[in-house]
Amino acid sequence: MEVAAKNSLLVCTQLECETTEEMQASIEQAKVEGADLVELCIDSMEFSHISEVDKLIQHPTLPAIVSYRLKSSRKSSDEACKNTCLQVLRRALDLDVEFVEMDYEVASDPLMSEIIYSRSNTKIIVSSYLNGGGKPTTEKLGDVIACMQATGADVMKLEIAVDSITDLAPVFEMLTHCQVPLIALAVGSRGLISQLLGPKFGGFLVYGSLGGKSVPGLPTLVSLKQVYQLEHINPDTKIFGLVSNPVGHSKGPILHNPAFRHTRFNGIYVPMLVDDVKEFFRTYSGTDFAGFSVGIPHKEPAVACCDEVHPLAKSIGAVNTIIRRPIDGKLVGYNTDCESAISAIEDALRERQGINGVASHTSPIAGKIFVLVGAGGAGRALAFGAKSRGARVIIFNRNYERAKALADAVSGEALHFEYLHEFFPEKGMILANASAIGMEPNSDQSPVPKEALKAYELVFDAVYTPRNTRLLREAAEVGATVVSGVEMFIRQALGQFRLFTGGLAPEDFMRKLVLEQF
Repeated sequence: MEVAAKNSLLVCTQLECETTEEMQASIEQAKVEGADLVELCIDSMEFSHISEVDKLIQHPTLPAIVSYRLKSSRKSSDEACKNTCLQVLRRALDLDVEFVEMDYEVASDPLMSEIIYSRSNTKIIVSSYLNGGGKPTTEKLGDVIACMQATGADVMKLEIAVDSITDLAPVFEMLTHCQVPLIALAVGSRGLISQLLGPKFGGFLVYGSLGGKSVPGLPTLVSLKQVYQLEHINPDTKIFGLVSNPVGHSKGPILHNPAFRHTRFNGIYVPMLVDDVKEFFRTYSGTDFAGFSVGIPHKEPAVACCDEVHPLAKSIGAVNTIIRRPIDGKLVGYNTDCESAISAIEDALRERQGINGVASHTSPIAGKIFVLVGAGGAGRALAFGAKSRGARVIIFNRNYERAKALADAVSGEALHFEYLHEFFPEKGMILANASAIGMEPNSDQSPVPKEALKAYELVFDAVYTPRNTRLLREAAEVGATVVSGVEMFIRQALGQFRLFTGGLAPEDFMRKLVLEQF
């Protein structure tokens, strides 16, 4: 399935500034970051005379949407605010700006209706903001769209506050079937895919945030242009993504999206902030949603969402990859974490032993004490992998009952977490951190004190943000071989990519990409 040719998708950024100088500087920055047009939110500005707005509109360096929102501008009375709004929008229309955006309430005003129908070249965007009143439905959204369309709008815009990623399903349906160009913007971190997947379903334009700023629900302009390159997306594009909570740490998009393009595979990989994994898979059951990486805390619950589970993943009790099988649409679960982590540890030990002249063709893990921190999905993969190589598995977890259950499953031993720092029955052990301890933003933390690390020959950390965690730094300082979670990430991502595409993964390309980006 080859990648699509470029389309005419527009990438926009909203500019909210108090002065014309700040607005002009932001326009220049947006141009540098790759925006195709800017939305000038005039309601955010402090101005004493309409001529100040004229300067912005008459000499733009990018095509513009001029907007004035009543709900966000309550600096004066409602009547005065509305009068200012009408004055600004009327002036923008007189100056033939590319787009004028107005609230449905304004577009329905008889005075504005006359102006709309007598305009020359300006395109009218009519917007409606939906907040509250329960989950959005196709019926509810259809009614709102019909009302906006009746105003004579050239383009319609829905801004929706969403509580769950599943709230976006009817929005995508509206984008697909709407007869008039439609923009959909879901507010909040669970709405991010409204922008990333909007072009696939027919969205008129997408929004990105300026200057690398984190705005819930918005990708950055830079990521839209460099990572996602949405101009290549079309209705046939297959959707892949990370199902997790949180998802902000994920490096999957910067790896899989360039790899898709490199292999000319028509796919997109996006972060999916999911609260209820069962509801997610029930909602997004179509063949467009073709494959998923599964992250914290869903690796174990997602097993029950699969129609079939690979034997290794079933024995581990956790999946990190789910594929929708093309021939029958069934969800098939896999675990690429296990082999990825264990093989990375083995290769590092063989290299160490090879340097010392003690190379062996059997697993270098066999017979060693394998100390595992964490009993979640990644922990289960490591525990089963270590057991399969003949290691003696000792598990520490803050929840002792979870540690005990996992230890029983791998014929290992569980100990209380508080004993971890004083556990060193012998030298030459292996330590594997499969917990979130040390992950950004808590990168100053480590599960094991530096002094205790002297008992370990090798230390592995599944955390890969940051790449060089405190645990790994301190382990290296006391002479242990260290293996970064980045290596596990690369290996499991290669396995996932093969499952996603049904073909080979460009290993050299993907490895180079990850090492450059991390």
